[in-house]
Amino acid sequence: MGSKAKRKPPVSKAPVSKAPKKKSVPFYWLMTGVLLAAIGGYYLLFNTDQTAQAEPSYAEEDVARVRPFQAIHEMGPGPGIPFLPADQPQPKIVVPGDYYNFGKVGARDVVKRKFVIRNEGDAPLTISRAYTTCGCTKADFTARIIPPGKVALVTLVFDAGFHDARGQTVDRGIIIENNDRRNSKAEIWTRAAVAWR
Repeated sequence: MGSKAKRKPPVSKAPVSKAPKKKSVPFYWLMTGVLLAAIGGYYLLFNTDQTAQAEPSYAEEDVARVRPFQAIHEMGPGPGIPFLPADQPQPKIVVPGDYYNFGKVGARDVVKRKFVIRNEGDAPLTISRAYTTCGCTKADFTARIIPPGKVALVTLVFDAGFHDARGQTVDRGIIIENNDRRNSKAEIWTRAAVAWR
């Protein structure tokens, strides 16, 4: 008896479809995209457009100029705040635009910003004391006493060269102690990204 040879099944000659080749992004294009995203993020974080932060409006005839003074870095206990009796009309301090970002400043730049303090209450607003959070910052006030419906102007001056703050983003503020019972320590803050040069 002869043995039958095992036959292999016929192989189909139909073309085999191949998956399309994926195009790979060269490494340098990928790194370029990452670098551009990082630069854009840095720019948005540290170079805020100062013009977008407009100064609050006021009428020149509404500016109080009674007992102007300068606030300097004098943190520590101060005199008591002369609150009015609770059953009498009260002042109300309002500081529109109480934050400003100077953006990037030079290592020796001196920059200024004007702020407005409004008295929207029914009694005179008295600033008993104001001080800055650092010696590099001073603030000139047009008045210590602000009648109802009037404003005082505050010009904050930041001196980036006062001490070595190169390469740092710094926050500097003014604390305003006043006789508004609901907000007796109002604050104004600024930020600056100090350049290396």
